[in-house]
Amino acid sequence: MKGSLGDKVRLMHILDAINETEIYLHDSSYEQFLERSEKRFATIKQVEIIGEACNALSDELKLANDSIPWKAIIGFRNISVHEYFGVNLQLVWEIAKNDLPDLKEKMQIILKALA
Repeated sequence: MKGSLGDKVRLMHILDAINETEIYLHDSSYEQFLERSEKRFATIKQVEIIGEACNALSDELKLANDSIPWKAIIGFRNISVHEYFGVNLQLVWEIAKNDLPDLKEKMQIILKALA
């Protein structure tokens, strides 16, 4: 059923998940992230949602936006779901704080182009 909801809906899922992550980690330090299990689990879940939504985007959209590391995003989702106890929390933090803001901007541009 890849793409059955449509790219616009999936892009909104990605943006919603990024926004949730921003709320969870607003004014949080890495130490607070490590200390608070709800911050860790919620952030990991949103990153998984992002990966799942990216996986469901059409191949055409992904090919047209090949500067986005689709395989890495989807691959991390797979690791976090299937190898949960092997998830590197430092990497989750770096993704949330460093990669998601840029991804958010790119998703907004793609969504606007589809409108």
